[in-house]
Amino acid sequence: MFFKLGFVLLFGLLFSFVSTSQAFAKTEKATFAGGCFWCMEPPFEKADGVLSVISGYSGGRGDNPNYNDYAAKGHIEVIQITFDPSKISYDELLDIYWMQIDPTDSGGQFVDRGKQYSSAIFYHNEKQKILAEESKKKLSKSKRFDRPVVTPVIPEVKFYPAEGHHQDYYKTNSLQYKFYRSRSGRDQFLKKKWSIKMKKEELRSKLTPMQYKVTQEDGTEPAFNNEYWDNKKEGIYVDLVSGEPLFSSIDKYKSGTGWPSFTKPLVFQNIIEKEDRSWFSVRTEIRSKKGDSHLGHLFDDGPPPSGKRYCMNSAALRFIPKEDLNKEGFGEYLKLFR
Repeated sequence: MFFKLGFVLLFGLLFSFVSTSQAFAKTEKATFAGGCFWCMEPPFEKADGVLSVISGYSGGRGDNPNYNDYAAKGHIEVIQITFDPSKISYDELLDIYWMQIDPTDSGGQFVDRGKQYSSAIFYHNEKQKILAEESKKKLSKSKRFDRPVVTPVIPEVKFYPAEGHHQDYYKTNSLQYKFYRSRSGRDQFLKKKWSIKMKKEELRSKLTPMQYKVTQEDGTEPAFNNEYWDNKKEGIYVDLVSGEPLFSSIDKYKSGTGWPSFTKPLVFQNIIEKEDRSWFSVRTEIRSKKGDSHLGHLFDDGPPPSGKRYCMNSAALRFIPKEDLNKEGFGEYLKLFR
């Protein structure tokens, strides 16, 4: 009896230890530089799946840097993130990262000038390197910035946590943080570049009248008289404005409607469904998440197994042939066509 009880207790302890070890093993780290580390902490700490965000110094050669000498030792301000990849992907962290910085500035970030405030992605493994480089290529192709994206993607080096009073500064010194941030120029820049919609006049100059009418004014292009309704090439379709991947040729089918039709999105997270009560009916409008472009509508008359028809406007899409996926920064989708 005692032997059995002891065995059960021992087994329970071992199971608990293994479970704890496995949970710990599932966490990963990401290290980003984006100027003032005070400003880089909040957006990541709010993300589901992020376990901790630590401000610190990295990239230099001098040991044990502190706030007074880190720049002299060649270090820059960074944050190191511990995250659960089952809840948030490295790609999603990269999306958050790009929306906090000016990736075209090699001399610092916003009001903070000097190498110690420069941007950088420090990758921890080969997978992160590939994802970061592809993400950078996509951003470069998005036409969001007028200058080249110069943020380097480099191997991680030793990370030194910053002093305690720098951790969660936006919480412990909220008034000072708000005062600094409001005058740093960061929010003004981010609002201009990452607002839900780019400025109307900027888009008018970059899009054709039909592209503008569809994406910005919720218009509809003519059936059978658009670029992709009968496109049979292999590749993916991305948002014309933001460049986010939306659909694949694998899920495209001939619906007979005269518009490009798909049974499902390529990346569900990049699709937003909204109720549309125009034209005296109730329909499901489809918009892109980042670009907020009007794409088309969703209907329930598609083929099995989904029974869905994502009826899209060619004018809201850009097609990338499979042979150009690597060059365009979408190499991760090549495996779909092998």
